[in-house]
Amino acid sequence: MILSRRQFGLGAAILSLSACGGVGGIRTEGTGESDALPADLRPVPNAGYDAWVASFRGRAAQQGISQATLDAAFRGTGYLPGVIERDRNQTEFKRSLEDYLSIAASEERVRQGRAALARERATLSAIEARYGVDAEIVTAVWGLESFYGTRRGNVPVISATSTLAYDGRRGAFFEKQLLAALRILQNGDVTPARMTGSWAGAMGHTQFIPTSYQAFAVDFTGDGRRDIWSDDPSDALASAAAYLSRNGWTRGQRWGRVAPAGTPGRVVQPQPGGPRFAVNSNFQVIKRYNNSDAYAIGVGHLADRIGGAGPLEAQFPPDANGLTKEDRIALQRGLTRRGFDTGSADGVIGPDTREALRRYQASRGLPVTGEPSVEILRGLR
Repeated sequence: MILSRRQFGLGAAILSLSACGGVGGIRTEGTGESDALPADLRPVPNAGYDAWVASFRGRAAQQGISQATLDAAFRGTGYLPGVIERDRNQTEFKRSLEDYLSIAASEERVRQGRAALARERATLSAIEARYGVDAEIVTAVWGLESFYGTRRGNVPVISATSTLAYDGRRGAFFEKQLLAALRILQNGDVTPARMTGSWAGAMGHTQFIPTSYQAFAVDFTGDGRRDIWSDDPSDALASAAAYLSRNGWTRGQRWGRVAPAGTPGRVVQPQPGGPRFAVNSNFQVIKRYNNSDAYAIGVGHLADRIGGAGPLEAQFPPDANGLTKEDRIALQRGLTRRGFDTGSADGVIGPDTREALRRYQASRGLPVTGEPSVEILRGLR
């Protein structure tokens, strides 16, 4: 997700885990993506929306969008109430850097990333040779944005962006995205039926919004189309590398590293009491993709793990409940052993773990809060 000028997106999960519909790889618990859209992401009648579209079509025509493109683009589209609900109710699930990295560089994501790198090695090597961006970095972006192409989103982009342009918090921004999407269709890069993405219009393997697609997408395969939606990820991966390259990526330079005391240069510490990281200009370039220190560290650390490095060797402080990551894992395992399934034992307290906690608390006659504690952990041991 290209987020240099806006701070919502799947990669920025430390800020908001609701993230453009949650299409990308940053999820706390639960995986997979159904082909069927939820009912609230299917078009419903809306007279105000219809009137807005009629007016917009005139504005689009004045900006060079053909009637044929407009007719094809809006055929079968409509107002999506679920898009507005998601836009207006993006609960801010604040995550520590420790939790973020537990998700961003989970063992599953590392395994899948190494497999993806091996599978696409020839393409990624060619991309690295052309754009100078390490194959591991490109793979890590792919992993965070769409879990290596498995979570690209299936919401029609024209419906999503037109709904947000009509009834969203930032109408002008999304009208610009809608116009860009129409220009992509008019150029022949994709058909309206295949132009799908997140509820906020982020598209393809590396979750480009339409204006970023226009500016940075490339036809790496040479077939005449910049196809970031295809099962073949070549164009999408090259487009991400082109984006980073054109924003100043330095060939052969790492993103950063854990900083010991006295490390010179720029140092960031996203989590108070947590590790400090010595970073460089490439770290800043990753932030042009998504303007979050956590995201840039997540990409860099995942890239290191994909390249063969081990887990992060750094100490994080206990959380607000006095629990370390090891404590939280023990709590999740204890709940699951007693029949209150948390879905995973990764130390991240997400919706499944909170629901398991609520059921456990109710079964013991405790206040039902869904919040972990040292006392609950003691009772589970």
